[in-house]
Amino acid sequence: MTKPLVKSKKRILVVFSIIFFLIAVMCIRVGWVQIVKGEEYSKKAIEQQTKDTPVAAKRGTIYDRNMTKLAVSAPCYSIWARPAEVALGLKGTEKDVKIEETASALADILEMDKDEVKEFLTADKTLIKITKYRDRETADKVREAGLDGIEVAEDVKRHYPLKEFCAHVLGSVTDNNTGLSGIEMEYNNYLSGTAGRSIKDTAADGRTLTYGSEHYYAPENGTGLQLTIDEVMQHYLEKSIKKAYKKNSADNVMGIIMDPKTGEILAMGSYPDFDPNNAKEPLKKKDRKKLEKMSEKKKTDFWNEMWRNNLISDTYEPGSTFKLMTLGAVLEEGIATPHSHYTCGGTINVEGSRIKCWYYPDSHGRQTLKEATGNSCNPVFVQLALKLGKSKFYTYLKNFGITDPTGVDFPGETSSIMLPQDGLLNSDLARMGFGQSINITPIQLVTAVSAYGNKGKLMRPHIVKAFLDDSGDVVEKVKPKVVRQVVSEDTAEEVLDIMRYNVDNLGAKPAKVEGYAIGGKTGTAQKTINGKISKQTYSSCICIGPVDDPKFTILIVVDNPRGVQFGSATAAPAVQETMTNILRYMNIQPKSSD
Repeated sequence: MTKPLVKSKKRILVVFSIIFFLIAVMCIRVGWVQIVKGEEYSKKAIEQQTKDTPVAAKRGTIYDRNMTKLAVSAPCYSIWARPAEVALGLKGTEKDVKIEETASALADILEMDKDEVKEFLTADKTLIKITKYRDRETADKVREAGLDGIEVAEDVKRHYPLKEFCAHVLGSVTDNNTGLSGIEMEYNNYLSGTAGRSIKDTAADGRTLTYGSEHYYAPENGTGLQLTIDEVMQHYLEKSIKKAYKKNSADNVMGIIMDPKTGEILAMGSYPDFDPNNAKEPLKKKDRKKLEKMSEKKKTDFWNEMWRNNLISDTYEPGSTFKLMTLGAVLEEGIATPHSHYTCGGTINVEGSRIKCWYYPDSHGRQTLKEATGNSCNPVFVQLALKLGKSKFYTYLKNFGITDPTGVDFPGETSSIMLPQDGLLNSDLARMGFGQSINITPIQLVTAVSAYGNKGKLMRPHIVKAFLDDSGDVVEKVKPKVVRQVVSEDTAEEVLDIMRYNVDNLGAKPAKVEGYAIGGKTGTAQKTINGKISKQTYSSCICIGPVDDPKFTILIVVDNPRGVQFGSATAAPAVQETMTNILRYMNIQPKSSD
């Protein structure tokens, strides 16, 4: 073989090797693009060729029982940026200048910091929201400016037209319209709805193609709610508890009104309150100043405390209002009758533990059970609890719904705190008999006492009455639910009669409304702080009216009143004022007049 032929073959081999190598590299590259990076590049291509804009869904409207709007979705606008389109086709200095000009123009319209806007315009994102909840005037200015890569989209913002009214029931939402507390949180999945989208095919410069496809997916608006709350009753309750708060210089005043026959919560409130339109800003100036100096963790704790519905999420020692539970149990068991006689000597000794009557060093002497209830005599209820015994006492606690959460449709419900039955001392049982050594929630107490106004039947409390469509038409009603028969109808009538006697003649007289048959009980219990009994109290009053045909049960609790601390002096006047107004509002006519 000649030398030229050998050289030719070598050259061919080298060329072939180079071609083979290049083909191999191309195959590897194609594999990398198609297989490894295929999904990522495909996504980028779709993003460049389509304009996908979210369309917000309207959050369901919340109404009171008479269809007064309590929470609505107000129309507003969001401003979006597509960073890649702000200076499309420009490079270097021209690109920088265009971004600067756009940021400056947009910052002026939106009244934002220019550097902050520029960060949005240079973000490594296909679509980014610059600001939200803007009015139509601002949105129109942005449109008229005709800025490349800047879009205006319709949005919705939660609005509470009555401001702080019913705040602890309604709760509030986050900046993204997600339930944060209250009913807004409990029924978030129903209220929130599903966002829609507007999708259009676009050219490389972002322009909509005349021959391109366009798809609009309408948002699915949230389900509306009709609450059991009555706006008028709520106003009367809030007015009374706010007045009691100021009059008694209390830490907090809370109240609840329930329909004993259905378990519907007609009104529920706590003061101090907040405005859910701006839920993170306290209403009091001094609180706003304190909040500014707090760490992020302390701020979160402060907000949670401000939004907290104490009537459902906190326990308290009920004091003498709890005697109604012991009373119903002994009457049902036949241990006593309203006319059974007992003697109060001012104190009573239980296994070496000396328990005083609130009236000590004086005593109530000989009295009937009806009188002892009105006198709120501790020694008598000690005797009743001991006669009832641990087993039956705890059985009735369970039957009245004291041992378990009520199941109310509200987030954060807690349960009672009580000593276990096993190993319970008689001295502990004695104190529980008149409402000490036990902590319950206000919703538990008002639910339990309401059973007397419903012929002995315990109802499950609820706040939502019905689910509604966009037009406000009922989709589904919430039916009242009977939990159990706690006491007989006869026992319930006896308890109501004793409660009425108390309002007409004895300790609950400050709650009396002339011309109406009202039954009630007051209570005062010292608060335990850090394991020690303090001088602070929970002072309360609970009433049912009218007792011949109960329409409502009302409980008001005054937390740490200054000055006079008895429930008859602090809570009962607030209950009386509320009842006077709602009896008139419900058009219930007086049956007698003094």
